[in-house]
Amino acid sequence: MDRIIIITITLMLCQTGCHAQALFDDVMQHAPMASVFVLKACDMDNDSSWKELALTAGASYVLATATTYSLKQLVGERRPDGSDRRSFPSGHATYAFAGATMLYHEYGHLSPWVAIGGLGVAALVSADRIRQDRHYLHDVCAGAAVGVLATELAYLMKKKLVKSQNIDLSFTGQALLLAVRW
Repeated sequence: MDRIIIITITLMLCQTGCHAQALFDDVMQHAPMASVFVLKACDMDNDSSWKELALTAGASYVLATATTYSLKQLVGERRPDGSDRRSFPSGHATYAFAGATMLYHEYGHLSPWVAIGGLGVAALVSADRIRQDRHYLHDVCAGAAVGVLATELAYLMKKKLVKSQNIDLSFTGQALLLAVRW
């Protein structure tokens, strides 16, 4: 079994043209958000149920994605390496800071180091995108702002809908049902 995992990872690295750095960025942009769910699975103290976590994370990522990719299409800024016209804002920074903001909301009360760790990872991902000539400084700053604002908006939505019992999420057989009462 261990050999299968090693071979699979090796093939994944080779499929990306052995660009381990690109794979690293693609994974690390989601590390802060993944940490939220890992800490929940480890029974760390927070006020959100699994349902609330899933809805808040989903809303955060949907808002962040819609904003980021709409701006990429509208602005059309060329990347520093000249590869395409989707530089502004940085999607990697957006996702990294969205996750870091959620990590702060859910577990910042346990220790300031939780928030510092999430923000540190997000900052490193963003800085590395600049180092690789994939983004300019203003691209990652805008991406960070979009990620933070999208998550803050998701928490406002959670406060209005989930905590007031105006939203319900349930799983049935093969379907995920989402009900919102106005």
